[in-house]
Amino acid sequence: YQDPTEFPELAPFFEPSEDGNDLQLIIPSGTTGFTDSIIQRAVPSTTEDFNEVRSIEERRVRLTENNLIFATNYSFSKNNQNGITDNSFHRFRFKVESAGNLLSALSYIVPFNQNANGNLLVFSVPYSQYIKTEFDYSKYWDLRRSNVLAFRSFFGIAIPYGNSDNIPFVRSYFAGGSNDNRAWSPYSLGPGRTKEINDFNEANLKIAFNLEYRFPVVGSLKGALFADAGNIWNVFDSEEDPEKTFNGFESLADIALGTGFGIRYDFTYFLIRVDLGFKTYNPAEEVSKRWFRDYNFANSVLQIGINYPF
Repeated sequence: YQDPTEFPELAPFFEPSEDGNDLQLIIPSGTTGFTDSIIQRAVPSTTEDFNEVRSIEERRVRLTENNLIFATNYSFSKNNQNGITDNSFHRFRFKVESAGNLLSALSYIVPFNQNANGNLLVFSVPYSQYIKTEFDYSKYWDLRRSNVLAFRSFFGIAIPYGNSDNIPFVRSYFAGGSNDNRAWSPYSLGPGRTKEINDFNEANLKIAFNLEYRFPVVGSLKGALFADAGNIWNVFDSEEDPEKTFNGFESLADIALGTGFGIRYDFTYFLIRVDLGFKTYNPAEEVSKRWFRDYNFANSVLQIGINYPF
């Protein structure tokens, strides 16, 4: 699309790159003009290019849209650890959050303005309405001689309704990263079995499992072997792509598995860790190529974190 001869309509949206050998989109005016031209079909494009540009534009709108979140939440946690030296204990956390119900009730008394999509506005911003709940359970086993086996399970779901058909970005779930599935970078896993190119992939349902064996190496240096499983999906929202949505037990085949090892240095008051994750089972690949296809150092992911992941 950089060729001004073939696409003269797009020429105003490009400028020479720093080396002067290529053309690049002007940011932000050029990118906006380019996407508008493709989506409005002002210039011809293939179906694949059109869908990709439309997806990128939808993601841009999603990440930059304004939301008013008027929410209340309740959290419950239980921990039976007896002191910081106790390595055999469990921890449970439950949280429920509700947003928008009070404003929805007020809308029957006070007339609210509406936007073009029919959403009610407060201070010219649509308010979010959803119910969100999370369950987080961790279990630790002391194997003696400072060896510890740690397990974590997580389930979270946020359901939009009423004035919303999706969850605000800041209340959605993502997968990957130093405290999640360490074989993927943050926001790069999911939703479902898709292989999105977007910078921020998120959804409103998440399932995660983590298992880690922690052992001493020498002095304050410690090691770990881990396996991380999980993914995110869209459910009960505006997303219709079957590859992104959770469709019952068959969608559990989209749970990704990452394995790897790491080292930690204990500074007593905090711990620095470096983990190397390998994509063991990748649901974004073809069914016959999901196991161990990218299980190598070239495709591994280096994660750096503070303190233990769970």
